Amino acid sequence: MSLSFNIIALIGRGADERVASTMKGLAPHLAKRGVRVLVANELEVDLPCEFVEQVPEAELPKHADLIVAVGGDGTMLYASHLVARHEVPVLGINRGRLGFLADVTPDAMLRNMDEVLDGNFTREPRLLLASRIGGNEGPESERLALNDVVLQKSEAGRMLEFETHVDGRFVNSHSSDGMIIASPTGSTAYALSCNGPILQPKLHALVLVPISPHTLSDRPIVIPATQEVEIRMLERRETRAQVVCDGQLTADLEAGASLHVSAARQSLGLIHPPGYDYYRTLRSKLQWGRGSSGRPGTRKG
Repeated sequence: MSLSFNIIALIGRGADERVASTMKGLAPHLAKRGVRVLVANELEVDLPCEFVEQVPEAELPKHADLIVAVGGDGTMLYASHLVARHEVPVLGINRGRLGFLADVTPDAMLRNMDEVLDGNFTREPRLLLASRIGGNEGPESERLALNDVVLQKSEAGRMLEFETHVDGRFVNSHSSDGMIIASPTGSTAYALSCNGPILQPKLHALVLVPISPHTLSDRPIVIPATQEVEIRMLERRETRAQVVCDGQLTADLEAGASLHVSAARQSLGLIHPPGYDYYRTLRSKLQWGRGSSGRPGTRKG
């Protein structure tokens, strides 16, 4: 099969020696396969100029056919923000801890890259979230997120009071530390630690997960991704909240203001080599099926 990706950009935290060594092994391999390899000017890795070309990081998705993110899921989130408005797919090589998103291992890296270059891969679309503060209109005011948009309190010890509305319909009033609106991808991140459900990535859905709710009956809810979530801050004295997208603070929210979250027009394309299995990833990362015998998949009785 003909070459699918002619120009590949490498990104990662070059200060991490594991990332640097991975790039030093990958760049010449790709170059020998006839691929133009791009890296950011800011990359802290000494790669021979005969193998790579340097461009400003913001320009990478404008030129590359594929972004290869070397690192952990944090690097994958960073890559998703970099390419979100350019529709450039991302492949992750895991040099982090969990690796829910970066599923290529360093040991299999060269073999998997050859398979991808030969056209033997799957491209999986992942839903992105778009958030905006009430009153702000237009795409320039949107903030995109792959995992989640989080409303959180900005002062320790002060509970937030707010309402949730879905497609203009009132859902509930909340007293809590905040609310997580997560995509299926983000359902295994912060939302999971707050007892939210795991959503299979192919589901076109969102999950709303309260953070430390005041009442035990305030439970997570899954809604279609075709519907818009609105969070309205109630008029309470000295109420202040923060909006965080994929772990990055994006805005402050005052009493009486509102946050709107919906599925974005764009999606992120993840590239997987042959043999990718989402459920195997869950079993591995969440350590499912590990009984007293120490063998996965064993069951008593």
